[in-house]
Amino acid sequence: MEAVIFCGIQATGKSTFFKEKFFRTHMRISLDQLNTRNKESKFIETCFHTFHPFVVDNTNPSKEERARYITQAKANKYKVIGYYFQSKLSDALERNSQRTGKENIPEIGIKGTFKRLVLPTMEEGFDALYYVTTDNNTFIVKEWSDEI
Repeated sequence: MEAVIFCGIQATGKSTFFKEKFFRTHMRISLDQLNTRNKESKFIETCFHTFHPFVVDNTNPSKEERARYITQAKANKYKVIGYYFQSKLSDALERNSQRTGKENIPEIGIKGTFKRLVLPTMEEGFDALYYVTTDNNTFIVKEWSDEI
């Protein structure tokens, strides 16, 4: 089984990437939808009990936040795959300015996440780690390199 963990500031394409790459195969775990950590935990536990692959579609900017999922996934014998979304603050703020309603995040929230953002490393427990960029609305996925 597979646990996929997204990492990157808001408005970097994480949810769109999920829809394109994982919608048909993985359960989406997102605080944007579930609203509470309690509900999130219940959904993740259900995935473990039913051996269902899932994607954690949150910002997960810090090692500690990612560890919450990595530890549980490893304990349940899941392969852990990370996707880091290129997080250029100016680009994210521009994309966010084009959003409406609840999709639009206050600028202070994006900047706060950016300040806490720490690049993931294989040493955190990932079995595979990828770097995601966009070019002309197309996702480009590359294997992780410590030189990124």
